[in-house]
Amino acid sequence: MMIVKKNMLLLGAFVLALAGYPVAGQPGQTLYGYVRDAANGEGLVGASVRLKSQPTGVATNAYGYFSLTVPSLADTLVISYIGFRSQALSVAVLKPDQAVQIRLVAAARQMDEVMVSANESAQRIHNLEMGTTRLDLKTLKILPTLLGEVDLVRSLQLLPGVTSVGEGAAGFNVRGGGVGQNLILLDEAPVYNASHLMGFFTVVNPDAVKEATLSKGGVPAQYGGRLSSVLDVRMKEGNTERFQASGGVGTISSRLTIEGPLGKGRPTGDHPVRDHPVRDHPVRGSFLVAGRRSYSDLVVGLSGDEQLRKNSVYFYDLSAKVNYQISAKDRVYGSLYSSKDVFRVDFQGKKVDMEWMNQTGTLRWNHLFSKRLFANLTGVYSAYSYQLGIPQEAQGDISLDLPKGIRGAVWTSAIRTYNLKTDFTFYAGYHNTLTFGGSFLRYRFDPGSLSPTGNDSPVEAIALPAKHSREYAFYIDNEQTLGTRWALRYGLRFSVYDYLGPQRVRDYVNVEKGPKQPVNEQIVGRGAVIRSFNTFEPRVSLRYVINERNSIKLSYNRMAQYIHLISNTTAASPLDNWTPSTNNIQPERADQVSAGYFRTLSPTRWEASAEVYYKNAQNAIDYRNGAQTRLNPDLEADLLYGRGRSYGLEVYVRKASGRLTGWLSYTLSRTEQQIDGISNNTWYAASQDRRHVGSAVGTYTLSKRWSGSATFTYSTGIATTAPNARYEADGGTIVVPINTGNVRNNFRLPPYHRLDLSATWQGRSRPDRRWRSEWVFGFYNVYARRNPFSIYFEQNDGRNTRQTNAVRLAILGSILPSVTYNFHF
Repeated sequence: MMIVKKNMLLLGAFVLALAGYPVAGQPGQTLYGYVRDAANGEGLVGASVRLKSQPTGVATNAYGYFSLTVPSLADTLVISYIGFRSQALSVAVLKPDQAVQIRLVAAARQMDEVMVSANESAQRIHNLEMGTTRLDLKTLKILPTLLGEVDLVRSLQLLPGVTSVGEGAAGFNVRGGGVGQNLILLDEAPVYNASHLMGFFTVVNPDAVKEATLSKGGVPAQYGGRLSSVLDVRMKEGNTERFQASGGVGTISSRLTIEGPLGKGRPTGDHPVRDHPVRDHPVRGSFLVAGRRSYSDLVVGLSGDEQLRKNSVYFYDLSAKVNYQISAKDRVYGSLYSSKDVFRVDFQGKKVDMEWMNQTGTLRWNHLFSKRLFANLTGVYSAYSYQLGIPQEAQGDISLDLPKGIRGAVWTSAIRTYNLKTDFTFYAGYHNTLTFGGSFLRYRFDPGSLSPTGNDSPVEAIALPAKHSREYAFYIDNEQTLGTRWALRYGLRFSVYDYLGPQRVRDYVNVEKGPKQPVNEQIVGRGAVIRSFNTFEPRVSLRYVINERNSIKLSYNRMAQYIHLISNTTAASPLDNWTPSTNNIQPERADQVSAGYFRTLSPTRWEASAEVYYKNAQNAIDYRNGAQTRLNPDLEADLLYGRGRSYGLEVYVRKASGRLTGWLSYTLSRTEQQIDGISNNTWYAASQDRRHVGSAVGTYTLSKRWSGSATFTYSTGIATTAPNARYEADGGTIVVPINTGNVRNNFRLPPYHRLDLSATWQGRSRPDRRWRSEWVFGFYNVYARRNPFSIYFEQNDGRNTRQTNAVRLAILGSILPSVTYNFHF
């Protein structure tokens, strides 16, 4: 603890030193300010700001802020961002003592081409990002959808290295990692279940999203807590230019978004650069409210079928955000998100009654200590909870991995997180950008409680004790340009984790057969540290520019994960539990190295990349055969540990302009585990292992009003465990398929492939009218492929023999058309 306090004091002293003293050896003056979208005032994340005389510069941070040291007033400032027209400004006309407000105009989409600057292609060659993809709302909306719902996670699965185990599976897998190994952030708040309707849709409303960034490798030191990837989703801040509304009515849901400016402020002295006149009283803030709800339950309620009216399946989500500029150096942001899924089905006496919910809240304060030092203080609350009603009359109809005899009860579980973090960006000079900060997290895990639903319920109330833990981390990261060809980003993250009381603590030891046995039981008081872990997590990225069209990049990062998603099924579900590292469960750690070659095939139209990676994981978790993961006070007895490895090649080719745009992606990979007690202690294919994964995405502009898009995906079938024998008893009346060799995932399902199409018709627009509209027609699974989700085994009773048959289960097996009407005014 003394070491942590000393590190905090050193960090505080370092911050004060940076805020109060200039950096030696950096001549010239400092320009600083914000880069925003001219249409709505949104800050542009990752926009390039450089001098014309230099091949590289700085990138704007998550709020659109930049700071740049300019050696000479005779130079020109060049600002560019993907999908926007670049802007060039003479440094001599800018005032170094006032914030520069730069407004970029979106590129016009014409019939012959989409205006894309050559600087954008050069930006991909010169930046240090590896395994990183940015998606904005414009990209998401042009892709074919399932039942008209624009989906962030489904769009990510069209990129190399990102897969899913199939329709109806929650979450996504990145470079062989599990669903629970992805850190999903919504305005810096972690989201623990990102799926609506059992995995068919994402909980994030696309109308509220400004940008989403997926990092698979070369992860900056400011991120931690997961092994495989970081999906950083930023909500829109709200239109500062005017009030506006947008929304849509689709096959399964409707949505509405309202946004606009808040108040008029006093002139701040900021120096604006924009395409339209400057307001005398600039707007001080803005707001956004976005809601979405499905209505299948309302339609079913009107049915004449009494049995069908008993069903109710729907979801809703609500997003809200507000920001306000307190002074020229201070701005505050507040974000809220809430979602709920209801899944009540009654079919021929088989009843399922489930609900699951997400709630997040974020409060942020931006402060400029100086032109070069930008600070952000964030407080975050996040919670995920679910409940399951277990009917008394339908016992045995639902496989829920629960103890036998559980019926006539309601089961609940939850995880809650409280987080306080600070992030600083220090622009040390033209060639150095330093980021550093720290975070503190407090976790509360409620593994499960069971409550009887009536006086005649045969069960008694059960409540597994809550678990508590805390995690804190410090990081520092420096991005440095070394001449015109070399660039380097290096950083270190130091994380500390404590498993806390009050808790009944046991150790678990191996026995010859069956689950581990508890020993050394003791009671630990509130707040006492039961077990502590810490990890040094170095991060390094290197870029070498061969020429203006070619570059090579290398990266290494070490990640640690202290909380774990417990799921012993092929596909994760909303009923899976999170559990902390304990005195028996070690934190998972992974080291990943990757190398990539990046090339622009033409100045503005084509670009390509190829990346190879190798990831080595320690303390990988799997489950013994027959493990019970829910309502199990001795869950740790059913967990097994070992090693994991994943390696592969990712190829990506993209056409960025012209009537025809899109991309091709292909991944060749392998993911394996070696767990003591499974598959005779040998390496075996993990459930998320996919050898070949490919996708093709294309959009074509037919005219000013018509456009079309298509996506095709293919992947090797998932690995699963199949029996090679059967056990018979009572003269063959009881038949149980078994695997005599104790081999895990010895069978692979047939390949998965699917074609989706969509067409968009733009309504007529007039310069004197703000109303715009469009119709989107979609066709999901065009050739009605019955892609296998899983297999199960049943007996075929013949006259002379009893045969075991494998039955393939498909979640979707037909074409699904959709129509969506979108509007904007």
